[in-house]
Amino acid sequence: MVYLQITLKIANANRAAAAGVYKEYKAPFLDTIAGAKSKELLVRDEDVQVLHGFDTTENANAYLQSELFTADVVGGLKPLLDADPDVRIYQVA
Repeated sequence: MVYLQITLKIANANRAAAAGVYKEYKAPFLDTIAGAKSKELLVRDEDVQVLHGFDTTENANAYLQSELFTADVVGGLKPLLDADPDVRIYQVA
């Protein structure tokens, strides 16, 4: 299992809108992205994280280049961000 973790700095006032973007694109992510296994929204006081599960690192990287991510997800989130996202990929040991 591989995890793509995207950490987002989003003000409390914009978190409901960000959660809306997450909900809107969760099903298309799971239904159309190669190797997609899971997608979870994690909310903390200091930030919001979206944790994506994949079967391979290659599929996680391919998602970052997909139109769903670059146009739809980033396009929906960009006006809500207080800083650039922190993107990391982890391989389960």
